[in-house]
Amino acid sequence: MVKRIWSLYYDGFSHLPHWAKIVLAIVVAKLFIMFVVFKMLLMPNYLNSQYTTDEDKSNHVLNELISTP
Repeated sequence: MVKRIWSLYYDGFSHLPHWAKIVLAIVVAKLFIMFVVFKMLLMPNYLNSQYTTDEDKSNHVLNELISTP
């Protein structure tokens, strides 16, 4: 089953025109930047840097969910 799925995608991507391969590479690069680079730069792990125990982390999240409108 996995081999059939792999051959389907491999055959489909190998017969793409040159411009489509370039567009696909641009899309993959943008997704990589959005999900990997932005996550590291813009979303620091606040809970691990501020709280040490799981109980403290869960209390903080609970308080933020209840108190923030």
